[in-house]
Amino acid sequence: MAIDKVTSAAITDSAVTNAKLSFNANQFRNIIINGDMSIAQRATSATALAHQQYLTVDRWTQNLTSSTLAFTGEQSTDSPEGFDYSYKISCTTAEASLAASSRFFPYYRVEDSNLGYLKFGSSSAVDLTMSFYVKSNKTGTYQINLWHNNVSGFISGTYTISSANTWEKKTIVFKGDQGTAMGNDAGVGLQLEFVLASGSDYTGGTFIPNTTTTYPSYAANTRAANQGVNLADSTSNTWQITGLQLEVGSAASDFESLPTDVNLQRCYRYYEVIVSGNTKVIAPAITYTASTAAGIINFKTTKRATPTLDAVTGSDYYEFFRNGATPEYSSFAIGDASVNLCYISGNSASSTTAGYAGYLQTNNASSFIAFDSEL
Repeated sequence: MAIDKVTSAAITDSAVTNAKLSFNANQFRNIIINGDMSIAQRATSATALAHQQYLTVDRWTQNLTSSTLAFTGEQSTDSPEGFDYSYKISCTTAEASLAASSRFFPYYRVEDSNLGYLKFGSSSAVDLTMSFYVKSNKTGTYQINLWHNNVSGFISGTYTISSANTWEKKTIVFKGDQGTAMGNDAGVGLQLEFVLASGSDYTGGTFIPNTTTTYPSYAANTRAANQGVNLADSTSNTWQITGLQLEVGSAASDFESLPTDVNLQRCYRYYEVIVSGNTKVIAPAITYTASTAAGIINFKTTKRATPTLDAVTGSDYYEFFRNGATPEYSSFAIGDASVNLCYISGNSASSTTAGYAGYLQTNNASSFIAFDSEL
């Protein structure tokens, strides 16, 4: 019986591409969490953005310093093809001639412990490519700063909005920092800072280009050295972003779309809403005195750090429910918290009996309980 000879041939690298594969061969390549702006646990809009406060779309906050400037933020359904949402910022109080110290820089922070593979602090430090879609009524040159927080300094890139009120895709390649390693901790490793308004305290210095391989220490007057737009000069001004991706390499790949549950789970490491609204169960609980009830909450994922309680308080916003008695509470305290669980307890003005089992629940449409472990 004849036996056919089996031969093998080497497959060239160019013959196998991600596009030809039936699965994502480089999963979680996007360093940014919620880059499609689809998760907004706190609220879908904020009427007044505030300095270093997370208020609407998850993982976004801002550096805002001014006695007059004011902006709103919202999760908008105005988005480019392939995306359902964008993060939209609107100027509501203008400052046409910016005071020297005025600044408005929305930013995104990346946890240090996720970044060891970038090889910062060595000659092998990798390039990082940032890509995103942006839209504004204000055309011109905008600056982005990539901070390495273990240096407390940054390098910068620019992009140009060419057509007003039109979605445009931008790509910037940043060199990795060969000078200083990551800290391998749960603090801030990288920060993407989008310059939208900047007074003279942040201009006039020498622009630090994205080709710089050793990140310099912070100098205030380089922070907006090449910014050509003042988004704060009119209450008609808006700026929107979505499809934000930061990945290893010197070329941008297609945006990595994740299932909603995966995206939400990743956001939970930094912020987790337990309940929002009326008649929602918070946790199983017991009354351990005649006026005090407590329940244990297990977090859906391990937190970045021991969280703080973020809750809306108000008269009788919450209650302990059991058959025949519902003592009410205006607020809760958090206790024995770790990165995995905690207990919350409330003191009621009304009296019940110690030792009863039941559950804590909300008692008002404005009730809201979350746990905050943001960077």
